[in-house]
Amino acid sequence: MLSKNNPIQRNQIEMIALDQLVPENHLVRKMEAAMDFSFIYDLVEGLYTEVGRPSIDPIILIKLTLIQYAFGIRSMRKTIEEVETNMAYRWFLGYGFHDKVPHFSTFGKNYERRFKDTDLFEQIFYRILKIAAEKKLISAEHVFVDSTHVKASANKRKFEKKMVRKETRAYPERLQEEINQDREDHGKKPFPPDKFDKEETKEIKESTTDPDSGYYVKDERTKQFAYSFHAAADRKGFVIGTMVTPGNTHDSQILEPLMEKVIEKVGKPKAVGADGAYKTPAIASYLMENGMTPALPYTRPRTKEGFFRKHDYVYDEHFDCYLCPAGEVLNYSTTNKEGYREYRSPKQVCTSCPFLAKCTESRDHQKVVTRHIWQKYMEEADHLRHHEEVKAIYAERKETIERVFADAKEKHGMRWTTLRGLKKLSMQAMLTFAAMNLKKMASWTWREPEMA
Repeated sequence: MLSKNNPIQRNQIEMIALDQLVPENHLVRKMEAAMDFSFIYDLVEGLYTEVGRPSIDPIILIKLTLIQYAFGIRSMRKTIEEVETNMAYRWFLGYGFHDKVPHFSTFGKNYERRFKDTDLFEQIFYRILKIAAEKKLISAEHVFVDSTHVKASANKRKFEKKMVRKETRAYPERLQEEINQDREDHGKKPFPPDKFDKEETKEIKESTTDPDSGYYVKDERTKQFAYSFHAAADRKGFVIGTMVTPGNTHDSQILEPLMEKVIEKVGKPKAVGADGAYKTPAIASYLMENGMTPALPYTRPRTKEGFFRKHDYVYDEHFDCYLCPAGEVLNYSTTNKEGYREYRSPKQVCTSCPFLAKCTESRDHQKVVTRHIWQKYMEEADHLRHHEEVKAIYAERKETIERVFADAKEKHGMRWTTLRGLKKLSMQAMLTFAAMNLKKMASWTWREPEMA
């Protein structure tokens, strides 16, 4: 049967409360019930003066950003447009039907004048995490680490080529000490300090639009300026630590500072799961020396086709040498400043070796095999990955950190950014993951209202 709606007059006056327009199970009700936002007053107290015009309530400013990132709204301008017409958002902010909504530039001005050089957003992130921990929602005995690239708001064709200093690793001091100790143990002179401090430069492309971003090349079709959002998640998918770097920063350089932050704020995990990008001697060493089990994948040897692979050269720990497939000994030669011991074959023997073509392309017919001073940790990590418990931990990656990034990109606007500069991108990461954690906590702790 065809029905026709009988339209009422659009200017008809009705008596209705704002609360009646917000569904009982709406996300904003769950977020409001999950935590008390009054702690924000204590965080910003020193950022406001005692004189002047009354400001916008700082809780309103923070709630606006939580609305933006929790509901995946592209910009603050669009967020304000939504608040003007969305009764649920008005309810969450504590606004009535006729209350004037702040101008979209209000948050930006407050950021520049008050919040820019503070750790406000980090404190908000960790406060939400603390509340989740108090509710017994955090399960941080296993931590999963990964990163994703976020396209910068910058044209990839607008750049300048510059020579810059190569990035120093996060572990220089402990590596330098062990390199010199290893050299002394082998009868070599330790490197002087200036050997490590010698500046090395490289050419990079620097965006003229957003100089803080990094030029990221995934393949021939994917070349862009980007940022890397690094995150650590627990077994239940709560993000417990995050950092932002330029897009050309390798994942392995960030694990140590990220884990230090996780240990400080949440506690030391029993195991850390990560993909092949984090499988380095330094990371394996750091995790094991600090009592954390690495759950790392198998990585294929990076050897040219047709040549012997590294495992074809057998290491003899007792005599500290390698045996090649032909049975010849490769003796220790030196330990370089990168932390690799070099083992070299005798030239006179290799020249007439029938396996020479499969062994080396060296002009002087000498094979060099390298072994990192922390290689034993890598070998132990490879041994551990065969354990059923470690296999199970690694398998959880796809259900935890990978799902976090998938949700962040699909539902919370992390596929690209409209902001520029490392500080603003760090703010975006903190607020996005704070909103995701709050959303998860609110949904898990929400109790349906009892029917009258």
